[in-house]
Amino acid sequence: MSDRETVVELDGRRNVPTHALSERAGAVAASKGVRVAGLCKSFSTQPVLRGVDLDVPVGSFTAILGPSGSGKTTLLRILAGFDRMDAGSVVIGGQVMEDGRRFVRPQRRGIGYVPQEGALFPHLTVADNVGFGVPRRERKGMAHLVEMVGLTGLERRYPHQLSGGQQQRVALARALAIQPKVVLLDEPFSSLDASLRDGVRRDVAHILAEANATTILVTHDQDEALGLADQIAVLNEGCIVATADPRSLYGDPSDLAAAVLIGDANVMAAEMRGGRASSVLGTVDVAPQAGTREGSVQLLLRPEQLVLHVEPEDGRVKATVVEMQYHGHDALVRVAIASPGAPVFSARVPGDLALTQGQAVWVTLRGPGRVWTHR
Repeated sequence: MSDRETVVELDGRRNVPTHALSERAGAVAASKGVRVAGLCKSFSTQPVLRGVDLDVPVGSFTAILGPSGSGKTTLLRILAGFDRMDAGSVVIGGQVMEDGRRFVRPQRRGIGYVPQEGALFPHLTVADNVGFGVPRRERKGMAHLVEMVGLTGLERRYPHQLSGGQQQRVALARALAIQPKVVLLDEPFSSLDASLRDGVRRDVAHILAEANATTILVTHDQDEALGLADQIAVLNEGCIVATADPRSLYGDPSDLAAAVLIGDANVMAAEMRGGRASSVLGTVDVAPQAGTREGSVQLLLRPEQLVLHVEPEDGRVKATVVEMQYHGHDALVRVAIASPGAPVFSARVPGDLALTQGQAVWVTLRGPGRVWTHR
């Protein structure tokens, strides 16, 4: 049996040729990017991933967005081969990596992995870190990667002589050096100072696009997912609840849980009548959507859909400014209305609109809103 055929092992007991595909794995092997089907994983009796399905097209940048504890890093580790799944299948580049009958070792998967802290070898230079996973005879070709990540002239430096952003670029170059089928990013920007984070994100996205790398990023940062990804998969309580491009997911979400996770959101009870929803904030047009019925619904409005006025007028709802978060170009204002049980709402306003805590304002709505029927 050739080395190509022995890259897969069954629970560590015997080798199985990779061409012996099961029916299910064979059906998903047509994908040349990444395809995950029915993936389940539990730790002891606690389910972490529950039937995850995900398709990542070749050359795309997909962000897996979810809160802490949703299973993001576990999913990434299973894709890399660091953890074993309980059920399902993983296909990368058209090759079955795991499906319950076979398991391809991490070093055989063609994966470039960038962890949260970079995990550089402190005793190796930049050049040696980048070339670590490459056969020695091929390391002379690493100069172009060092140049690509903007570290030309720093090849002889050690990790402790680099900034946090430079260290992450070295980790990315090392991941790309093996010419991976897929690059996996495990919240690689979370440890960077805020002043560095945006610039490093843009640089990394540009480098990955230039390399035409199929990329999967896990993050809990909404802005990061919206700003970097071609596709966002929202992971909540171990399930992918929505997958779409950033604009569609933010503006036209198919799932309420995904809508709340993907950006600031105002969710309130409303009554649906004739294509309009009436709530404590007033009445607003609703976007046409399948399955919507007349009656009690949950209405979603983004902060930019709440318009604040400093003067009363018919049709405007009075509110009080509770809090302001000033961002320069705009501000996020929290307002409360005099209605029993009503939540505090968020409105996004221009940065030059001078409001103070305790000030009275009046609210109007800008549609269309999104609604979900109570279940």
